[in-house]
Amino acid sequence: MNVDKRLQRLIDKDEIRELALRYCRGVDRKDPSLLRSLYTSDGIDNHANIFRGSADAYVDFLESSFQFIQIGAHYVCNHLIELDGDEASGEVYALGYHILPSADGPPIESFVGVRYLDRYRREDGEWRFASREVVVDLDRSRTVEHCGAGLVDPQEDLSYRVLHGERFRRCSSNYDESARLGMPTD
Repeated sequence: MNVDKRLQRLIDKDEIRELALRYCRGVDRKDPSLLRSLYTSDGIDNHANIFRGSADAYVDFLESSFQFIQIGAHYVCNHLIELDGDEASGEVYALGYHILPSADGPPIESFVGVRYLDRYRREDGEWRFASREVVVDLDRSRTVEHCGAGLVDPQEDLSYRVLHGERFRRCSSNYDESARLGMPTD
């Protein structure tokens, strides 16, 4: 394989790996506009026994649950990718940590180890999730006496004031194509 093809493969894999990182940021920063921008127009997301359906419906589902998540943190571990032109497959190992309310007691601490079985497709020149299938390998939950910050307004997250650049800007609820592509809107 010549150097140009090898370089393009590295670029494609880096963009796909960043896609997985941006997904984690979108969920943890409770940014549905960012999440919507990460899927193909016909994308689907099957999250184990929690949700099965279109990517748009999945983001709607997440958005309705954001108000209950006191803490959400996702960590990407291994990420193996196989490229095939403008399509690719990947397996992402990830850890998720959440503090969730319980019906009648102290909050629930949830720690999960999952694998995302992804199909990616380049759409409009950008890699996106065409489908995600989530396999839960580890699920541990327990009640905790949590003394953290409680529910935090995602609009007030410190990262929006400290970090600069397009990747760290909150997507607007009036999400448009130019914002997704990182193009100035003024």
